[in-house]
Amino acid sequence: MNTLVIEDEKLAAQRLVDLIHRYDSKIKVIGIIDSVEKSVEWFRSSDHPEFVFMDIQLADGLSFEIFEQTEVRSPVIFTTAFDEYTIKAFKVNSVDYLLKPVDYEELAAAMEKFKSNFGPTVIDEYKPDIELYDRLVSQFVHPYKNRFVVKAGLHIRSVPVDNIDYFFICEKSTFICTTEGRSYAVDYYLDRIEQLVDPRLFFRINRKFIISINAVRDIIAYSNSRLKIVLNNPPEEEAIVSREKVKDFKIWLDR
Repeated sequence: MNTLVIEDEKLAAQRLVDLIHRYDSKIKVIGIIDSVEKSVEWFRSSDHPEFVFMDIQLADGLSFEIFEQTEVRSPVIFTTAFDEYTIKAFKVNSVDYLLKPVDYEELAAAMEKFKSNFGPTVIDEYKPDIELYDRLVSQFVHPYKNRFVVKAGLHIRSVPVDNIDYFFICEKSTFICTTEGRSYAVDYYLDRIEQLVDPRLFFRINRKFIISINAVRDIIAYSNSRLKIVLNNPPEEEAIVSREKVKDFKIWLDR
């Protein structure tokens, strides 16, 4: 069988490929795509695989938009970091989902469900439930991530956003600092993280930092009308609110 992985987190995509091959080494992953735009182009120009793994939230939008722009003749197993209760609708109409970080037993169960529901002629027989996808889109108008997948040595971990004090850039890479004071690299640029996290809880104070309201220990007047933020688990570089962001930062604090 052939499968396609649509996922914009490199670590999550590689973990998924590894689990797929652990389940069945004969399954061929014919591509890894990280955006709605590239997915639409791929489905328009390529032979559709027996099934697709598809993350809900991609770099340029929701994966449901793919179905609005092109025909997908493959069953889809969705992957998502969203809360289980929010996405309970995925259990209907032979649509399945896996919560991140993907667990091998859950992936194997989804694959068994796929094989029991669809035969070898699935590409000719399968018709996606567009009405279902439309209903699901309404649930994800402005979704925010609940957790981030990170790599710790040889291990993959999922860090809830409630356990993140701040995101920061160091030597051109992006990291999170947890409430325990541990730092992990993430695959996203800071610009993208700013779109993914809840703006009620996180604020980008300058080019290098996005901070959590829960991590702010003190705020000190600084030179040139700027503000210095004292954070839990202080970073090596001072966290300074840039002058052009001070007004918005004060509004954010006063919500």
